[in-house]
Amino acid sequence: MSGVIDAVAIAVAALSAAGALVGAWAWWQVRPSRGFWLVARTAQASAAVLAVTAGVAGALGKAPDGSLFWVYSLVPVGVSFVAEQLRIASAETVLEKRGLETTAAVGELPEAAQHSVVLSVVRREMGIMTAALAVICFLALRALQTV
Repeated sequence: MSGVIDAVAIAVAALSAAGALVGAWAWWQVRPSRGFWLVARTAQASAAVLAVTAGVAGALGKAPDGSLFWVYSLVPVGVSFVAEQLRIASAETVLEKRGLETTAAVGELPEAAQHSVVLSVVRREMGIMTAALAVICFLALRALQTV
């Protein structure tokens, strides 16, 4: 079963690293990236698969004995959850920073200002998710070392 866990952990690390790199590049260039979101969601799903795989291995009595393995294989799901909460709050943060009380207030702005607000929100969301993917990559690589 450790071979399966190894394969899943490698997939999580690779997808998370790819997402972090694509996200960092798009963030740096200040442009939205649909590809980033596709890779990010796939990496998050693979992290959930790693947690389920670890749970199945544990239920079958074939999981590694080290308690660090459990930390490194389960925490990525928590990191994804926290990142999603921060991502959701990012729009509110941008609106507050610009003195806008509601999203309806954005619609009253000139088109160029609307675009600027939306781009700021998307960029902040990408930054949050990019950082989370980098952490998930690190955790998956550490899980590999504890198997």
